[in-house]
Amino acid sequence: MSDDIENQRITIVPPTTQSRHRGNVGDITLTARRTLSIHAPTVPPSARLPIEFRTLSLHLEHSKNLKLGESGRGKESKGNVKDLSDLDWHNLSIDEALRRLAVAPKTGLDAAQAQRRAAQFGANQISPPPRRMLRKVAGWVFGGFGSLLLVASIICFLSWKPLGNPNPQASNLALAVVLLVVVFFQAIFNAWQDFSTSRVMASIQGMLPTDVVALRDGMQTTLPAASLVPGDLVHVVMGQKVPADVKLIDVSGDLRFDRSVLTGESEPITGRVDKTNDNILETKNIALQGTLCVSGSGLGLVFQIGDNTVFGRIAKLSSAGHSSLTTLQREILRFVLIIAGLATLVAILIVILWATWLRRSYPGFINTPTLLIDVVSVMVAFIPEGLPVAVTLSLAKVAHTLSKHKVLCKSLSIVETLGSVNVLCSDKTGTLTQNRMHVEDAAIYDVAFDVQTLHQRLESAEHQLAENLRQLPAVSAICNAAAFEGSPSDSKRNIIGDATDSAILKFSDNVVSSDTVRAQWRHVHKIPFNSKTKFMLTISEVMPRTNDSGLLPAPLASWDSFAPADLLLCVKGAPDVLLMRCTHVVAPGGDRPLNLTYAARQRIVAIQDQWAAQGRRVLLLARRVVARELLPQKIDSYAEGFDELIDGLNSELIIVGLVGLIDPLKPDIPDTVRICRGAGIRFFVVTGDHPATAVAIAAQAGIISNSAVVHHASDLLNHGSIQEKEQKEKDDALLEQEPSHSAAPQSIVITGAELETLTPEQEDVLCTYQEIVFARTTPEQKLRIVRSFQSRGGVVGVTGDGVNDAPALRAADCGIAMGSGSDVAREAADMVLLEDFSAIVVALEYGRLVYDNLKKTILYLLPAGSFSELMPILFNILIGAPQMLSNIQMILICVGTDVLPALSMCLEPPESGLLSRPPRNVRKERLANGRLLLHAYGFLGILESLCAMAMSFWYLQRNGVPFSSLAMKFGNYPAALTNDLLYEAQTVYFFTLVVMQWGNLLSTRTRRSSIFQQPPTWGLNPSTIPAAICALLIGIFFSYVPAFHNVFQTSNIPARHFLIPIPFALALIILDETRKLIVRTYPRSFVAWIAW
Repeated sequence: MSDDIENQRITIVPPTTQSRHRGNVGDITLTARRTLSIHAPTVPPSARLPIEFRTLSLHLEHSKNLKLGESGRGKESKGNVKDLSDLDWHNLSIDEALRRLAVAPKTGLDAAQAQRRAAQFGANQISPPPRRMLRKVAGWVFGGFGSLLLVASIICFLSWKPLGNPNPQASNLALAVVLLVVVFFQAIFNAWQDFSTSRVMASIQGMLPTDVVALRDGMQTTLPAASLVPGDLVHVVMGQKVPADVKLIDVSGDLRFDRSVLTGESEPITGRVDKTNDNILETKNIALQGTLCVSGSGLGLVFQIGDNTVFGRIAKLSSAGHSSLTTLQREILRFVLIIAGLATLVAILIVILWATWLRRSYPGFINTPTLLIDVVSVMVAFIPEGLPVAVTLSLAKVAHTLSKHKVLCKSLSIVETLGSVNVLCSDKTGTLTQNRMHVEDAAIYDVAFDVQTLHQRLESAEHQLAENLRQLPAVSAICNAAAFEGSPSDSKRNIIGDATDSAILKFSDNVVSSDTVRAQWRHVHKIPFNSKTKFMLTISEVMPRTNDSGLLPAPLASWDSFAPADLLLCVKGAPDVLLMRCTHVVAPGGDRPLNLTYAARQRIVAIQDQWAAQGRRVLLLARRVVARELLPQKIDSYAEGFDELIDGLNSELIIVGLVGLIDPLKPDIPDTVRICRGAGIRFFVVTGDHPATAVAIAAQAGIISNSAVVHHASDLLNHGSIQEKEQKEKDDALLEQEPSHSAAPQSIVITGAELETLTPEQEDVLCTYQEIVFARTTPEQKLRIVRSFQSRGGVVGVTGDGVNDAPALRAADCGIAMGSGSDVAREAADMVLLEDFSAIVVALEYGRLVYDNLKKTILYLLPAGSFSELMPILFNILIGAPQMLSNIQMILICVGTDVLPALSMCLEPPESGLLSRPPRNVRKERLANGRLLLHAYGFLGILESLCAMAMSFWYLQRNGVPFSSLAMKFGNYPAALTNDLLYEAQTVYFFTLVVMQWGNLLSTRTRRSSIFQQPPTWGLNPSTIPAAICALLIGIFFSYVPAFHNVFQTSNIPARHFLIPIPFALALIILDETRKLIVRTYPRSFVAWIAW
C-alpha cells in the first residue's frame, strides 16, 4: 500500500452534476447553510478565543525564553505549548503524512479503519467543562469561615439534643439555628458572586460545523463532523467551517481562510500545500478547526480532532477563566487561615484543660454539652462574621465610584490589585499622546522644510525641480490607507483612517492635490502597516490619461524609465527598517537621484535623530518603478510565492523624503505621571517608535527625569561599573544643569532587538532601573517584559488597545485597556479606561483605599467581635467565674451590632497622603499583620475587655454578689446569683462593648489623620453616626423585647448602663489620638514603628 501512496498524485475530486443524483451536492449545499447559521452566543467568545490563541502562539515561538509557569494558568498553558511544539505535521511532506496515518489518497479510510479509530480517539467534539456542581456547592458552603460555622452549628445541635437530655437548653438550639442561618446566607452570597463558564462553552459549540464531506471507501460521503477521525480526507469548500485540524494536501489557487475567530484579525489568509512558518499556528499549510473557508476549495488530512485541536485547547483555556488569586483574595485567604488556626488552637487548649484538669478537679462544673458550647463560643468569638459582606460592599462601592470616573472594572477584587501595582508599562500613542498627529517637518534628502515652505517652493519651482519636490507629497498620498470624506468641492472634509495616515494625507493635500494624485493611480496590491514589519507598501498601475498634456503623473519624473504598462511601488515606514532597502535618494536641487552612499545615509540619519530627539515620529517614504514583466500578468495577492516576490521587489528603492510627525501629549499626562511616580510606581514606556522619539516624549511626560543622562544597552554589557558611570554622567551634567537635575533617577532606553540579546544577569540589572523606555518593541517582547518584572517580584500593570496586546494584558497582574481599543484588548484586560488616561490616578487611589478600609474594618471587628468575646470564656475556664457574655450575645455582636459600623468603615474617603506612600509590598505587607493584631488585641481589645468585665462584675457586686464569691469557685456560686441576675450582668457587658465600639469606630476611621482633620461629618461619610446609633438600637431591640429574654439570655438593664461606658469610649479616642499625634510628629519613633 505504501508504494501506491508514494506513486499516486493527490487531486481534489470536486462534486459534479452527476453526483447530485447520489445526494452529495444537495448535502453540501445544506451543509454550507447549516454551517453558516451560528447560534447567537450568550457570552460572545469572539473576543475571548483570540486572547488564548495569541498567547499560545507567542509561547510556542518563545517557549525557550518565557517562564510559562509564572502565569495564572501556567501549568495548563505550558502543557498545551509542549504538545503543540511536538507536532510536526506542517513539516511533513504529503506522502509522509499519509503514510503516518496509513491512509490512501484516492480512497481515504475504509469503514473498518474509521470504526477502529473512532473507538480509539473518540468523537470529534469539544468536551464541555465539567460542571462540578457538588464542588461548587461545597465551595459556597464551606468557603471562608463557612466550614467553622457549620461545624459549630452541628455541635450546638448535638449539645441541645441528645447530649443535653433530659433538660435541653433552648439557648443551644437558638445558637445552632442562628449559626445555620449565617452559613446559609454566606453560601447564597458566595453563589451570587460565582459565575458559570457553561455559557461560553455553549457559544463555542455553536461555532463549529455540523456536517462535512469526507472521502471514505473511495466515495465522497456526507458525515456528521463529530464522526471524523484522524486520517480522514475532508473536502473544504467556500462557506464551510473547517471541522478539525487538517493538513492541506491539495488546494485551489484561490483558497482563503478567515481566521478571525482565532486571531481577531479579519484579513483572510491563503491556503498552501507547503510550510510557510515554523510555528504550526501560523503556517499556511495547516487549516485550523473553526476557521471559515471564504473562497476556493481544498482537500485536507485530519490529524487532530476534538479537544486536541487548537480550537479545542483554546476553548478550554477561554472557558477556564483566571484561576490565579488576586492580591486581595490571597490576603483574605491568609486572614481566614490565621483566624481559623487561632480558633482551633484555643479550642484544643480548652478541651485539653477540661480533660486533664477541670473534669477531674471540678466534675460538676462543665459537662460535655457545656464544653462543646464553649468550643463553639471560641469559634464564634474568633470569627468576624461581618467581614465577607464588608469586603464585597467595599469593593462594590469603589467600583461604583470608579464607574463615575469612566473606569470599568471587570472584577471587583482587581481594584485592590491596581492599588498594589509598582510597575506600569504604558503605550505611547493614544495613551500618553492625543493620537491626533500632524506633520511638523518634511525633508528631501538633507534639506528640511515646513509644510508651508515646501508648498511655496513647489509652486515657484521650475519643471525639473518641481518633479523632485512633488514626489514626497505624491507618495504620501498614494501609500496611504486614509481617505477624505465627501467630495473635493467641500470646504472642510473629515479624514477616515488612523492618526498617522490621516496626518500624512493632510500634509500631502496641503502641498499638492491628493485627490488629483490618487486619481492617476489604481492599487493592484497593498500590504498594510503592522507592528512587525513596520512599513506599508502599495503597488499601483497608472490610470488611462484623462488629458493630453503629456506630463507624467506624480511622483514620476522625467528621469524615470517608465513604460505605460509598468507599475509603481511605494513604501512608507520606519527609517531604520527601510534604509537598508534603499539605494538612491531624490536630489532636492532637481537633478537625478543621488547614490545612497554611507555619507548620504548619515545625513539622513542625522535628520532622523534630530527630529526624534524633539519628539517627532519620523517616517521614510520611498518608491521604485517595477517593470511589468517582473510581476505575473494576473496579480493575485494570495497566490503561492507572491509574498516572497513582493519582498524581493521591495529593494533598490529611491528615498523621496522624510516626514516628522508630532502627536502632542495629552494635557493631563505630566500630572498623571507625576502622581503615579510620587505614589512609588515605576512608570515605563513600551512603544514601537524610534528610541530617540520615545525618550523625548517620555521626557516631556516626566517619565524620564533627565534626558541628558540616559543609559543604553551597551551600559548593561559591563553592569558592574554602571553606578560609577552614572555618577560620572551626573557630575558632568552638573556643569550645564541646575543642581536639582543631578538627583535624577537611573534611566535607560533599550530597543526590542537589544532586549533579545540580553543575558539573564543583564536583564536583572535592567529591571533595577527606575526609568525605562522600551522602543521598537513587538507584542512578543511586550509579553516578555511583563513576565520579566513579575518574575522579580513586580506587580505589573499594562495598558494596551490592540489585538496584539491581548497576551500582555492577560498576563499582567492588572491589564488596562483603553475604551477606544479593540474588543479583544478590552476582553483581555481587567480594567477599561473609557475616557481619559488620567482616570488611572483615581483608580490607583481607590485601589489603595480598598486595602486601607479593609484593614480598618478588620481592626474594628476584632476587639469586640473577637478578643472581648474570648475573654469571658477564658475567665470561665481558667478562674471558674461565670461567663459574662452569653454565646447568643456573641453572635448578636458579630452579625448584628458590629455589622453596620463595619460597613460604614468601607465607605470612608481617602486619607490625605494616600498616594504619597509607596505601593504595598505584596510579599511582606499583610492585610492582618502583627502590628494590626497587636493594636486590635493589645490596645483596643484589652481596654474594651477590662472595662466591660469591670462593669459587669461591678453590677453583680451592687446586687450582692461580690467578685470574691465568684473567682475560683468553678460552679459553686452563691445562691444570690440567679439566672436572671446573670443575664442582667451579661447584658451590661454586652452594652458596654456596644458603646465602647463607638470609640473604636471613631478612632479607627483614620490610620494617621486626627479626628479633627477628618471628622465624621455628613459630607465625608454620612453613614458613620447613623451606623453607630443603629448598633445600639439593635442591641436594645434584642435585649428589651421580652420574647427574646429566655432564648437569647438577655434582660432589661437600667438606662444608666448606656451612659456610663461613654467616658470609656471617649478615653479610648483620646488615647488613640495621642498615639496618632506621636506617629505624625515622630515618624521614626517606636510608636510609629509599631503603628498599624
